[in-house]
Formats: sequence, structure tokens, C-alpha cells
Amino acid sequence: MAKVLFINGSPRKQGNTFVALSEVAKTLKEQGIDSEIAWIGVKPVRGCIACGNCKATGNGKCVFDDDVCNEMIDKINAADALVVGAPVYYGVPPGQTIALIQRALFAGAQVANKPAAAVTVCRRGGSTAAFQTLQMPFQMVNMPLVTSQYWNIAFGMNPEEAKLDTEGMQTMRQLARNMAWLLRSIQSQPAPAVEDEWKGMNFIR
Repeated sequence: MAKVLFINGSPRKQGNTFVALSEVAKTLKEQGIDSEIAWIGVKPVRGCIACGNCKATGNGKCVFDDDVCNEMIDKINAADALVVGAPVYYGVPPGQTIALIQRALFAGAQVANKPAAAVTVCRRGGSTAAFQTLQMPFQMVNMPLVTSQYWNIAFGMNPEEAKLDTEGMQTMRQLARNMAWLLRSIQSQPAPAVEDEWKGMNFIR
């Protein structure tokens, strides 16, 4: 059975981000797909300091093991797909969420060809900017993006308020159905991924 990992990047464990992710998870379960909602908590999450030691060790882990990053890397590696959800703070996702994703992907989490999606929740504005910010890393590491009938956004401020956003909840359900369809398609016709050799080029010579 396929498994989807949800990362809840909200400091509120069961806030409106959790409501949105739970709607996706519930629909995935109806589609016969297991899931886990992992909360990153409220403790500090380091930002990447570009030390490069994760590449030197080659073990796919960040050398700093004093926060949730390596725990989440293990969960990402064990999952077949990834959904990252976060609230909107000043037009962007919380810093802890971005720090976690950047470090996990740079350290070498096993993500290539795993479907991915972003979900954002906000009171009023900034949702699309935050949504784009969360999606951009996936596009750099060969993760197919899972879409819905609208951007994966829900609105709400007070506890449980996102449930009143009927279009937002419908968007979450369609996201789940699209995720299930893509996972079934991948598993029914597995094929080796074709990845060109990456050769970085700086503009300054």
C-alpha cells in the first residue's frame, strides 16, 4: 500500500493547516492509501548554514541532529509521496517550515520521482505567494507536482474555521484524488526514472 507523508508546518498542532491536511488524508484513506501527518512542533529548527558536511558524509542526513530535520528525512524516505502544509505569516510560510524543507532536500532526502504537493492556509492574503514558495523546492529535485481544481489553499483564522471554506475543502479532496491516481499510475507501470546529469552553471565567469 502506498503511503503519503504530510508535514504540518504550523506551530498550532491541530489548527487550520491540520484541518486542510486532514481533509486530504481522509480522502486518501477512502482511496485505499495510507498517510501520516507529522507535526514539526514548536521547537527551533535550524536554517541551512551551507557547511556542505551533509555532502561530505554522504549519508543523506544533516550533520546537525538537534532538531526534527533528520527525523523528518527518515519519514520522507519511507513515504511514497509528500505533502507539506503551512499557514501564511507575512505572505510566506513560517521560517521553520522552509528551513526544514531546504535542509532535508539538500542533505539528500530520497525524493526523486515521488509526487509532492503544497498546501497553504491563511486568514486573508498572501496565500498564493506562500503556496508558490513551498512548491518551488519540489521542482528542483524531480518531484512531480500534484495539482487540484484550484490552488491548494484554504482560508480560516479561528480554530476549525477552515472547515467552513467549502471550496477549500473540495480543493483538498480533489488534491487527494489526483494524488491517488498518480500513485496508482506509478505503481501499476513502474519504470526506471530518466535523469539527465546535472551540470550547474554560474552566470559570473
